[in-house]
Amino acid sequence: MLTQEQNERLTQVGSGTPMGELMRRYWHPIAAAVEMGKFPVRRRLLGEDLVVYRDKDGTYGALNPVCPHRGATLDLALVESGGVRCPYHGWKFNETGQCTEQPAEPAGSRFKDNVRTTAYPAQEVGGLVWVYLGPQPAPLLPRYDLFVWDNCLRDVGVVTLPCNFLHIMENSVDPHHVEFLHGRFYDYVLGREPTFFTQHATKIGFDTFEWGIIKRRLVKGQTEESDSWKIGHPLVFPNILRVGGGGYYSFQIRVPEDDVTTKLYYYTVFKPLTEVQAPRQEQVPLYQIPLYDDKGDFRVDVIEVQDLAMWIVQGPVADRTKEKIGTSDVGIVKLRKLYETEMAKVEAGLDPMCVIRDPAANVEIELPQERHAFGSAADFLKTVLDGGLINYSPLLDDVIALFTEADNAAAGRSPAFAGGTPGLADEPYSPDGEY
Repeated sequence: MLTQEQNERLTQVGSGTPMGELMRRYWHPIAAAVEMGKFPVRRRLLGEDLVVYRDKDGTYGALNPVCPHRGATLDLALVESGGVRCPYHGWKFNETGQCTEQPAEPAGSRFKDNVRTTAYPAQEVGGLVWVYLGPQPAPLLPRYDLFVWDNCLRDVGVVTLPCNFLHIMENSVDPHHVEFLHGRFYDYVLGREPTFFTQHATKIGFDTFEWGIIKRRLVKGQTEESDSWKIGHPLVFPNILRVGGGGYYSFQIRVPEDDVTTKLYYYTVFKPLTEVQAPRQEQVPLYQIPLYDDKGDFRVDVIEVQDLAMWIVQGPVADRTKEKIGTSDVGIVKLRKLYETEMAKVEAGLDPMCVIRDPAANVEIELPQERHAFGSAADFLKTVLDGGLINYSPLLDDVIALFTEADNAAAGRSPAFAGGTPGLADEPYSPDGEY
């Protein structure tokens, strides 16, 4: 249980708040690169409204959406070489916020030199556009492994949730919800016998490490030699969860738009354990996560949406003054303490964890992740095709083909194997992976 003051300290993300200042020390995704087009896109991040664009030179920018001339919107700005131009009177701004042209002012006027708008650094990595709202000098944009791996397929699912980001992050250190929400509840929804995610967690562990918190989980029948215990998977501080196995790896990136709204990116990489050549991707596709069905009810037949529903029903900001925290909630307590530790560093003028300033340490940051949580390529397909978001991905056919080829290669079969996807007709596989 928290006091109201403690709850506000952990959930308020505006400028000048403890959590808001901590979050401003990190880069956050604000759009997918495929969304950059003829006009800037309007976004909200940590309580601030921005327009984001890629100019004709390939330079990214993030600006205050209100033109400082007379308040017109830059949502409709002309995207040009060297920046964007207000549609009202043609004032042009570059990525630093500097006004560079004012067509109606006299020739030789220096007026433009004294006009700036709020601007923030913006960069692309892994098919996402990232923005940094904190003090200068900006740290490096982390090159976590999933963003920079080669020979793989990637997609991004996105949804906006009407709740605070902390609901979502606390779920990331709550392994016990898996067997009930994704196991028993899921099977109840479908009216079937227990199938996936049904194993009882007999032991859980959480260890702070360089990049956040390592989560460990043993289920009945496993030993501590299991990947799920020896390696585990990380919560990457401050707002990313990494899950997967068997050639499926995902970053769940929880971006606070403000105190009561969170943009959620499911960034998924498909890279079979048996190396085969993946199709070349010119861009990383974006798709909408199906939160509701045609009747307006939660799509609880989709595994990931089960989580989303649980976060939303807690309300815009959960009232933690009334919660009852038990022994099984040890991960939640650890995460809250870690946030407090890192907020204190910022208040003391120090860099918090996961702020990177050495280019040599940022070529490719390899994160620990159990690799066999979903078994073989065929086992992977059986698991994630059973109600997972992959069914809504524009890459579905390519992913099935890639993992079928990998399973054939692992079994020494010809690529022309005509027997369908091996293993999919077998008895359901029970993974020790986690959502």
